[in-house]
Amino acid sequence: MESWLLWLIIAAVLGTAELMTATLDLLLLAVAALAAAGVAGLGLGTGLQLLAFAVTAAAMITLVRPVARRHLRSHPQLRTGVAALIGREAVVLTPCGRDPGRVRIGGEEWSARAYDPDLLIPAGTRVDVFAIEGVTALVHPQEDPWPN
Repeated sequence: MESWLLWLIIAAVLGTAELMTATLDLLLLAVAALAAAGVAGLGLGTGLQLLAFAVTAAAMITLVRPVARRHLRSHPQLRTGVAALIGREAVVLTPCGRDPGRVRIGGEEWSARAYDPDLLIPAGTRVDVFAIEGVTALVHPQEDPWPN
């Protein structure tokens, strides 16, 4: 049997085992077996095939595995509820200042106050939501409110 075909069979077995275990380690070894199959396909000897397998496996396990595991274990930051509103854009419906006004965030109308209590934000101004306190959004104008 040709040695490159043997390496492909080994890679297929490792890949199939990876599908059953989902550990990622067997997949990295399957890639190393494919590298050895490539070396065998070039007609190089068994020693170089084993060297290619060992070097590729070592590189995959030391370099690729830690990065892949970190990405597999990290969860996307999904903000829900009022936390998802922070940072969103809103439009002022009634003036906001120290006393609450109303803003539209997305399609919802919210009670709102200016983040800076000394600031009066007129209706129609585009603002950013800085925080949520209870059911009141603390907002700040996107444009610089102070004249130059």
